[in-house]
Amino acid sequence: MSDDDVSEIARDPAPAVGRSIRLLGLLAEAGRTLTLTELAAGMGLAKSSTANICLSLEAARMIERVPLGYRLGIRTAELGGAFAAQFNQVREFYAVCESSPVLAAELVQVAVLDDADALYLARYEGSRSIRMGTPLGSRLPAALSATGRALLMTRTDDDVRALLTRGRPLPKLTDHSTLDVDAVIAKIAASRERGWSVDEEESFRGIVGVAVPLEGWAPGDPQLALGVGLPVADATPERIARVGAALREAAAALTNPFSASRGR
Repeated sequence: MSDDDVSEIARDPAPAVGRSIRLLGLLAEAGRTLTLTELAAGMGLAKSSTANICLSLEAARMIERVPLGYRLGIRTAELGGAFAAQFNQVREFYAVCESSPVLAAELVQVAVLDDADALYLARYEGSRSIRMGTPLGSRLPAALSATGRALLMTRTDDDVRALLTRGRPLPKLTDHSTLDVDAVIAKIAASRERGWSVDEEESFRGIVGVAVPLEGWAPGDPQLALGVGLPVADATPERIARVGAALREAAAALTNPFSASRGR
């Protein structure tokens, strides 16, 4: 455990709650079952203390015990769905996709910006969708993914630069990933002019992403993005433009007509 972690625990007004959240975070980040020993090591706690936290979370169905250890429980999925459902656009998202002649056949996803990542909240699988895309609740670097760049399109270059340079260097997810912040900003500028962002195999090999920003419906709602994943073999300039235009139409249908920025 780092000195920063120790200091954070010391400042925590509710240590038991804080430890429970950290344990859930470990399971979420691992993406797999973790043993009690692994959890205790990640928490920097004794196994007996970690076991007590696990018992409490297991009783609340936040985690579940399986033969190889512990994994996230069904209650976390319910809470994730409840978080997404509180936003008008997510509730209407599926109907808008169904009614679109273009999007009804595509894999369409909704994402929100979480620090420097695009976090995926909802997913529509169209009639010809191949089973790909980012699982719900997972995240991709905003600098590399089409949805992430769409979320950054409405920010100034200075804001984008500050966000992308305050942490770790940009990760290399594929051989096509853009690792230079200035190059990312240039691609975001091109996205603004075009009306949609494009990720050409930068986050997943074989997948081209197309995405547009979606303004929050009500004050306090987060800005979202709508994105489509296309197999690279099918991602012709014509299809990308067709999908981009359809996403803009969907975003317009999902934007509050009485919002302040809509009238500008």
